[in-house]
Order: sequence, then structure tokens, then C-alpha cells
Amino acid sequence: MTAISFHDLPVADRDRSWSADAAEGRVRRWAGATKAPNARYRKAFLWYDAERGDEFTAYKLPIADVIGGELKVVPRAVMSAAQVVNGARGGVDLPVRQVPGVKRTIARYYEKFGEQAPWKQKQAA
Repeated sequence: MTAISFHDLPVADRDRSWSADAAEGRVRRWAGATKAPNARYRKAFLWYDAERGDEFTAYKLPIADVIGGELKVVPRAVMSAAQVVNGARGGVDLPVRQVPGVKRTIARYYEKFGEQAPWKQKQAA
């Protein structure tokens, strides 16, 4: 089980809508991962269970979509992931020791957007 490292993906337009299901289908096609996940597919997520890495259900917290043939991080997806990691919508089932790594990657994308992750905003106040 592992948090996926920061890939410094290009950023989609901030107002781009987000549908995890629709994005996941496009990412599968883009990555050539029609039968099983691969390293390209993995870049679209924040976490996966490495022991089950050949199963699509092992991947959690999608943050990227294929736009104009290029994998891009979607700000609304990152914001949604940040909320879920903080317990919104019932939270996400991750090993507790993996949460800091996921939060670090989320925070790096927030920095790329010119903002602070929600948990850093509270510290600064």
C-alpha cells in the first residue's frame, strides 16, 4: 500500500468540472490500461494498494483527467480529494500511516495552484 508520489502534472483550467467516473474511463484509454492498470494509469491517482496493483479497484483518490490528449491534474478533483481525506463524505479507507503521504501530494498541488491545502490554512490562521 502506498501513496503515489507527486508527478507535477500540468494543471487543467480551474473551472473545469470534475467527474471521477468519466475521467477514469478516459485515463484507462490514454494509459492503454484496458485490461489492467499500469504505471501511466497510476499517475492519475493519489493512492493505490500495491499488493493489488493489477486491479482497478486498488486505486483511490483520482485527481487527473485526459484533456487534449494530455494527462492533467484537475483542481476540483484535488480539492475533492482533500475534503475526503479530511473526513468529508464518510472519508476514505486508507491505512493511517499512508495519510500523511497523500496529504503531502495534495499540498504540493495546492501550492502549484498558488494556494494552501485546507489543513495548512488552519495552521496559518
